[in-house]
Amino acid sequence: MADRRLQVFHTVARLLSFTKAAETLHMTQPAVTFQVRQLEEHFNTRLFDRTHNRISLTDAGTRVFEYADRIFEIYGEMENSVRELTGEISGALTIGASTTIAEYMLPTLLGDFNSRYPEVSIHLKVSNSEGIVSMVENNTIDLGVVESPVGNKNLVVETCKQDQLVAIVPPGHPLAGEPGGEIHFRALLDFPFICREEGSGTREVINDYLDRMPDCAAGLKVSMELGSPEAVKGAVEAGMGVSVVSQATVQKELRLGTLVTLTLDPPLLRPFSFVHQKQKFKLRVMEELLEFARNYCKSQHD
Repeated sequence: MADRRLQVFHTVARLLSFTKAAETLHMTQPAVTFQVRQLEEHFNTRLFDRTHNRISLTDAGTRVFEYADRIFEIYGEMENSVRELTGEISGALTIGASTTIAEYMLPTLLGDFNSRYPEVSIHLKVSNSEGIVSMVENNTIDLGVVESPVGNKNLVVETCKQDQLVAIVPPGHPLAGEPGGEIHFRALLDFPFICREEGSGTREVINDYLDRMPDCAAGLKVSMELGSPEAVKGAVEAGMGVSVVSQATVQKELRLGTLVTLTLDPPLLRPFSFVHQKQKFKLRVMEELLEFARNYCKSQHD
């Protein structure tokens, strides 16, 4: 309903990037540029200064951006008010999730949500935890779900559930027969260690865990850095080393008998958390998704 030119301009101004705006709006970059130029022609003035592949708002652009903020907030309030009267839950949301969560937790949650609210359109972006937090900070996604602590105090962070990380080895490995299936991390130091890439929530949590055991951190033999849980599990199954992964990611391998898990002593736990901007006003569809996700996490915990 709101002026499309103004919506596109507002996104570009917020991100200060035509490329990021095009990605966020699911448009081509030329289409974004065309909409902004249309608005500049309407006001008969430049709204952006473009220098050295960077853009900034002109004085007129700053003024339009301030009014656009107010317009879209009022527009959102109107949408919510009407939908509360009609009881309709619809709209579009963009969610970002770190790799482990996107592959092993969200498919069921979003599938159930879609069955209940078929009028809601959800776009999913997948990155590591560091990338998802950056997207929330830049307002390119409405909600992030991450697997490591979030340091930005300006964001709202709500823990969904606690995830346990376990050591994994192939059957027949010297550690596979450990009594009680429990080991100290020190036992892993005798073998090549396969880990996730820098920026991964799993990598960050393991590093924090090792910081409390300096002797282990110094003795860790990182042989490979891989970009997904599936790649890590495949390398361990192939006998290329040992690793530590979320227990939620290895259920299939345990059923097939291709991996053995070992509980770490002390236990290694991390939060799965929702993260979003501190907004004065939130769309009802996002409130509905958050409440649905809270109940889903509670049911999984129970």
